[in-house]
Amino acid sequence: MDKIIAATLKTLEKSRFLLEQLSDEQLQNASVSPYCSSIGCHIRHILDFYDCIFNVDENNVVNLTARSRNKAVECACCKALSYLANIENSLKSFNLDIQTPVKVIDDLGMGKVEMPYTMASLFSQANSHTIHHYAIINYILEGLKISFNDSSFGYNPTTPKNVKAS
Repeated sequence: MDKIIAATLKTLEKSRFLLEQLSDEQLQNASVSPYCSSIGCHIRHILDFYDCIFNVDENNVVNLTARSRNKAVECACCKALSYLANIENSLKSFNLDIQTPVKVIDDLGMGKVEMPYTMASLFSQANSHTIHHYAIINYILEGLKISFNDSSFGYNPTTPKNVKAS
């Protein structure tokens, strides 16, 4: 298995661990200021990004603006876990060469643009995007006073670790 795919699966494992600990009420709680978004909406957003990648068309175009946005995933841990399992299975069975060139369509704030990528760069971006959203989820967990015992959740692997002086 390609290292990028393996790293992505390892990162997404954290979603599974989190979802297995949350109630549906906690998943959909959007009471934490200032943005009042829920853990569920961030999990759904993360998974939608991967879903777009797996919807690459016959011309090797990936449209990151064509997200499914299934609201049920935001409200029910079982639906989020099912969506996650589908993404994990797609990653495990991914058979396109990771160096395959693709055209990515995204909206960077001034309308849709088309950019050249490789599948490797797209999966790398998706992995970093996931970690970024984990940081936001970590903030929400703190606000909801939910303990999640994973000291690396929401931190990029290159982030320097605090070393306690003895």
